Amino acid sequence: MKDFRISFVVTLVCLALAGYWGLESGQGLVAAVLLTAILGVMEVSLSFDNAVVNAGVLKDMEEKWQQIFLTVGILIAVFGMRLLFPLLIVTIATGLGVIDVATMALKSPDEYARHLQESHVGIAAFGGMFLMLVFLSFIFDESRELHWLGWVEERLSRLGKLDAIAVMTALLMLFVLQYLLPLDAMARLTMLVAGVGGVILFIAVSSIDGLFESEEAGDAAVAVAKRNGVAGFLYLEVLDASFSFDGVIGAFAITRDVVVIMLGLAIGAMFVRSLTVHLVRKGTLDEYVFLEHGAHYAIGALAAIMLAGIVYHVSEVITGLIGVGFILLALVSSIRYRAKANAAGG
Repeated sequence: MKDFRISFVVTLVCLALAGYWGLESGQGLVAAVLLTAILGVMEVSLSFDNAVVNAGVLKDMEEKWQQIFLTVGILIAVFGMRLLFPLLIVTIATGLGVIDVATMALKSPDEYARHLQESHVGIAAFGGMFLMLVFLSFIFDESRELHWLGWVEERLSRLGKLDAIAVMTALLMLFVLQYLLPLDAMARLTMLVAGVGGVILFIAVSSIDGLFESEEAGDAAVAVAKRNGVAGFLYLEVLDASFSFDGVIGAFAITRDVVVIMLGLAIGAMFVRSLTVHLVRKGTLDEYVFLEHGAHYAIGALAAIMLAGIVYHVSEVITGLIGVGFILLALVSSIRYRAKANAAGG
């Protein structure tokens, strides 16, 4: 439980702050605390697959960067992505100042939620395309030797020999979807521009390690360390941001109170971070070899839901259950695989 100590402390602090805010705002202590707890659980259920994928990246990073991910990274995740980023979206959409938008969020939460919802097409397209590329890059990875779905994955991974096959597939999906979905001309343009932006960001984050490559053989170890640290940290932050987009908007279906939303999502984000570190330190991904596969399939499903959700509403409960379902199936497959390996070795 050592890896979760900070998360429990943060939970108690956030629940205490929620209770105080509930008394101050007039909604009541019990109601505010209960809503905060519900949002925390929702965030964890929606982001469990995120934790597994995070662990796959984090396990190759130095202890120092793991700590930065858990400290500095959580500040970015909570205050940056779950508070400031939605404010900036509404600021850009309305042309108002950040202070005015923050005042709107506190005093006119319904109007704030409406402006944020109006930006859903761009948010979903941007985050959905980034997550889709995370999934496709895993599926088309020709260096992967273990395949969960057997010959299907094996044949798909062979396509990884084609340069930029994941990017080409993602862009083709974007073009087809923006053409087929029942949207007006402005929404189609917004979806296309935002989706291409998500693709560009994925390429940029995935390629940033090249900045730290050294031509001097003596600097090879330093270059690798920097690459794993800086590039990995940025990748994890953007991945978390992509997951948080829909979570923030979905939270308004539960409550319009932005303070309660931030506190609830902060609890969930903290537990996801702690779970990531726990999976790394316990070597869970090495023990349950298909967990990472299941998490990536869950991310692919989430990406598809985000893109389809531009037009069709999909309940957050269904989204969470799909993610958990993939993880459970992967866990069962991993246990069976290990049992067969032990039987063959014995």
